[in-house]
Amino acid sequence: MRFVDDIYSLYREQLGEDEENAISVVLNILEDQSRQDMMTLIGGMEDEEVIQMVGVYLVEMLKMKMAQEGQLGEDDTVPGPRYH
Repeated sequence: MRFVDDIYSLYREQLGEDEENAISVVLNILEDQSRQDMMTLIGGMEDEEVIQMVGVYLVEMLKMKMAQEGQLGEDDTVPGPRYH
């Protein structure tokens, strides 16, 4: 969560209220990272953070797969993971 807090404090003004801004910021940050950078970041996470990260990833990938196969309409949503 520390990484998210750092990103938020650095890019708070650019984030605004638009989800697209957050996506743009994240993609720009990730573009500059190597696999080793990402593994170091993950290595510093608590177990629950890693599980949460993988959970969010899996939900988003399932939503994308469902949309590709026509099982998910534009107004449908898949519930996100529960955070404790």
